[in-house]
Amino acid sequence: MAHAETKVLTAHVPLSLADKVDELAARLERSQGWVIKQALSDWVDQEEARSRQTREAMADVDAGRVHNHQTIQDWADSLDTNSPLPVPVVP
Repeated sequence: MAHAETKVLTAHVPLSLADKVDELAARLERSQGWVIKQALSDWVDQEEARSRQTREAMADVDAGRVHNHQTIQDWADSLDTNSPLPVPVVP
């Protein structure tokens, strides 16, 4: 089985966070490195998605695919009533 190239990263973390990583590793019967790699991978995926969604949202704004504030406020205010408004749809 071929192994991917790797690089060692070093980070100083608060002791309380390090303790939590140790606890998770023990509970999952995995190494600290495995737990940290999973967490970092998930965080990078989340940040990439957030960046993509921001670019998509800005493209919507540039194209005029937006609602005015009052439409959204009226919809949000209706959510805790007996007859909420339908979700606003961009024309």
